[in-house]
Amino acid sequence: MLDSAQVGRPGRKELGRFLLETHAMASDWAPTFAAVDRASFLPDLIWPFDMERQTSVPTDRTEDPDAWYGAADSNAPIVTQWDDGAHTGRAPGRLSTSSSSMPSVVYSLLGDLAVDEGMRVLDVGTGTGETAGALTHRLGPRNVTTIEVDPAVSAHARERLCRSGLYPEVVAGDGFDGYRAGGPFDRILATVGLREVPRAWVEQSRPGGLIVVPWGTGFGNGDAVARLGVRNGQASGRFTRLVEFMKLRAQRAPHVPHREYLAAGAFGDADMSTTEVNEPEFVTGKYTDLPFVLGLRVPHCAQAVADKRDGSRPVWFYSRKDLSWACVMFCDGEGEAQVWQSGPRQLWDEVSEAYRWWRNQGSPDVTRFGLTVAPEGHRAWLDDPENTWAV
Repeated sequence: MLDSAQVGRPGRKELGRFLLETHAMASDWAPTFAAVDRASFLPDLIWPFDMERQTSVPTDRTEDPDAWYGAADSNAPIVTQWDDGAHTGRAPGRLSTSSSSMPSVVYSLLGDLAVDEGMRVLDVGTGTGETAGALTHRLGPRNVTTIEVDPAVSAHARERLCRSGLYPEVVAGDGFDGYRAGGPFDRILATVGLREVPRAWVEQSRPGGLIVVPWGTGFGNGDAVARLGVRNGQASGRFTRLVEFMKLRAQRAPHVPHREYLAAGAFGDADMSTTEVNEPEFVTGKYTDLPFVLGLRVPHCAQAVADKRDGSRPVWFYSRKDLSWACVMFCDGEGEAQVWQSGPRQLWDEVSEAYRWWRNQGSPDVTRFGLTVAPEGHRAWLDDPENTWAV
C-alpha cells in the first residue's frame, strides 16, 4: 500500500475546502493552511478522537499510514500526550495533556486574533507547534514567541518547526507568567483553557492589544473564547464561541471528593424539596450555553451530571468554598424532581435562581456575555460592560 503522503492527500484538500465553506477559516489564512501542514507536527503514534465512538483511538503511522494521514487531515482533535508524559503504551492514558486541536478551532482562533503585518504575538501552549508555525508563516519568525510548560513537548515542537523551515522563538516555561523578555505584545493567544487570565498578560500587552483565550469557570470543563481588548490596565471583551480545551496545568480543576461531601452532610440529614425544572431543559450537554452561564452566575460551584440509569439521572452540585452539596434527581415521566441540599450554601437554590434569571433574560447565548479582567479581579457581564458581577 502506498503511503498516503505520496498520493496528493485529497483529504487535506477537502479539509481546506471545508474550513473555507464553513467560515471557520478566513480566506486570508488559506495560504498559511496550504503551507503549514498539520501532519508535519504530529508524532508517529497519535490518538485521534473518534466522534461516533466518543473515544480516543491509537493510530500509528508506521503500521497504518492511511489511517494516520486520514486522522491528520480530519477536523477532529488528536491527543499527542497523556498524563504529563508519564504514560507509556498504545492504550489511551488517564488524562490527555497535550494535543493537536481541531483545525476549525485553530483557524477560528487565528481569525479572532485579527493579526496584521508587523504585529508581535505570544502563543501560550506550544503543543505540537502547528499554531506557532501558522503564526510564523503569516507574521515572520521575529514576531512570534511560543511558550510551553513541558520541556519535552517544547523540544519536539522546536524540532518540527525547524524541520518545516519555521523559526519562531520557542520558550520552555510557564505561560501563566507570560514572557516579559519578548514583550510588549500586540496579541496574546492561548490554546489552553484558563480559569484566571493572568495579570502578566495584561501588563505585557500593548495598549490597544488583544488577548484571545479559552476561559471558563470551575462549574464544568467547558470554555468560551474570550476576545479581550487591553486598555487602561484592564482587558475586556465579549465571548465569541463555546469550546473545550485542556486546562493550563496550574489551573486544572481539583478533584471533587464526593465521599467527603457526603460524610459532612449525609443524605438522611439533607434538606429535601422538589423542583419543576425538568431534565430536557436543564441537562443540555456539551457546547451549550446554559452550563457556561450557570458557571458565570453561581460562583465557586462545580456540577457533575451522572449517566442515566433505569430512567433516573442525578445531577450533583459541590461548593468549592465549603462542603455544601446538592443533588437533583430527574426521573422519566415525573412532573417534579426530588432535591436534596446540605451545608451552609443552598446550592440548588442558587443554581435554580441563576437558571430563572437566564430564562427571564431571553435565554441569551454566550456571545451576549463578556468578561472584564481588572487588577481587582474578573467580572462578567451581559450586553453592557457597565453592568458587571464578580466571577
